[in-house]
Amino acid sequence: KMYRTVKATSGRQIFQPLHTLRATEKELLPGFHQFEWQPALKNVSTSYNVGIINGLSGWTSSLDDSPADTITRRFRYDVALVAALKDLEEDIMEGLRDTGMEDSACTLGFRVMIKECCDGMGDVSEKHGGGPAVPEKAVRFSFTVMSVSIQAEDGQEEVTIFTEPKPNSELSCKPLCLTFVDESDHETLTAVLGPIVAERNAMKESRLILTMGGMPRSFRFHFRGTGYDEKMVREMEGLEASGSTYICTLCDSSRAEAAQNMVLHSITRSHDENLERYEIWRTNPFSESVDELR
Repeated sequence: KMYRTVKATSGRQIFQPLHTLRATEKELLPGFHQFEWQPALKNVSTSYNVGIINGLSGWTSSLDDSPADTITRRFRYDVALVAALKDLEEDIMEGLRDTGMEDSACTLGFRVMIKECCDGMGDVSEKHGGGPAVPEKAVRFSFTVMSVSIQAEDGQEEVTIFTEPKPNSELSCKPLCLTFVDESDHETLTAVLGPIVAERNAMKESRLILTMGGMPRSFRFHFRGTGYDEKMVREMEGLEASGSTYICTLCDSSRAEAAQNMVLHSITRSHDENLERYEIWRTNPFSESVDELR
């Protein structure tokens, strides 16, 4: 009310943020960071103030495709990576100072390791469905910045200046794309994740120029898909998935044993061993029954 009175008597807009404040606010909006790729990313627009986009944009369905009955939203991959790096700006600059390297000399040679994972989120159905009819399962594709290292220009070895302290935590895991889809619907998943893969491939061939600590610096990204979900790992290694008698892919403890003893579990076999066991399970050289095999 007071604001209205002041405005009426003075005729001036008094709550107008200053330009510098407006600029800072913009810079603080998630995803609003100026950056550039050299060379420019193939088939990706150069605009950097991109918010949440429809995950099916750019996917032109031909006549013989069935229209995708899904709702999907995502960030553009490069914009999301920039936002994740800017979130870590203080840690990265602190890591640089700790190495004792001259800050102004470290503008090139940054290497960022990204862990990707994609997993179904199970049943997300509405209890009293009033919304659009969509699959009642969801899939999330996300990434984690695992480490940032720098290669000094005079050919010294690489120094790691940031390592994610909790790489498996939900908090360090940045969602990139959410889709209403059952993870077994390969066609829809391919349509949704195809552009993400294309963007990732383009970024492998280019380097990012981003202001960090007040100076433009150059980053290269390396992607590792280590976030495979357990069902997939078990399937690849020939183990039973949920409902298995064993509690873990790398341990011989059964559920019954684990219930008796919560403490003494150890890793008792490697992935290689699992693969050997899988071969025996698959080929069944001694023609054993299922129970004997298990």
